Amino acid sequence: MADAPIEMWEMQLAFAIGLLGIYVGWRGTIARMTGFYDLSGAAKSMLFGIVSGVLAASAIDALILAEVRNQSQNIISLSSIAFMIALAESSFVLFLLGKTRTVGLRACAPYGWTLGLGFGAMRSAHLNVRLFDPVVWEGTGFNAQNIALACLLTITTCMAHASIGSWQGSRILDNQRFRPLVYASFARMAVILVTVLSVFFPLTIALLAPFVVWSWFPAQESWLPSGMTPAARQAYRRTLRQSVLNRSRAQTRIRGETVESEE
Repeated sequence: MADAPIEMWEMQLAFAIGLLGIYVGWRGTIARMTGFYDLSGAAKSMLFGIVSGVLAASAIDALILAEVRNQSQNIISLSSIAFMIALAESSFVLFLLGKTRTVGLRACAPYGWTLGLGFGAMRSAHLNVRLFDPVVWEGTGFNAQNIALACLLTITTCMAHASIGSWQGSRILDNQRFRPLVYASFARMAVILVTVLSVFFPLTIALLAPFVVWSWFPAQESWLPSGMTPAARQAYRRTLRQSVLNRSRAQTRIRGETVESEE
């Protein structure tokens, strides 16, 4: 029986941190869309992302991470490999989100978000294992610094793949498929290269973090609600405002008094 690259409990922690990205991405977005989209379908889409993410993570590890570790390929060759993997993922996203039933439900964007969460969680979990392995590179190993980097890498990877998935889904609703497929593939290629290089050179993650922060706002304001009717979108935004107002009142209320809400 082959030995695990790191201690079993360290590997379990690596995967637990990877799953943290799903919690953050679901809690911060999809959970607020209850009643506006079919969340059971979103959960199913996430499971597809987890399965495909495992396959992609294995390919990335063997074809890109190992080559970076051995310093046997240049950046052009690695970019070509990363683009082919990204193109396969973008095509898979197009296949799942472009189904007649999904388009009919106008749920392509939120399903793309959860699909990206599942994919990013498995990718980051695999990278976390390599990050905790002391023989991969000079700076890798199980320590507090790499645990913090694993958390940052997980959130960044999951949010990046989720944002790209939701954008590609919103374009499907606009009957745009081929051009978004190409653009999404280039974006995913950049995510793959940056996240892999971050295992060896942690500061590389700073190249991806601004994109993740920027993409959060159009994803929440435009891409995810793109399938809603104008009336539903108005109700959705009103619900979000009411939720923020109720939370603020709950935090400032005097103990024993009820929180007033406005319909």
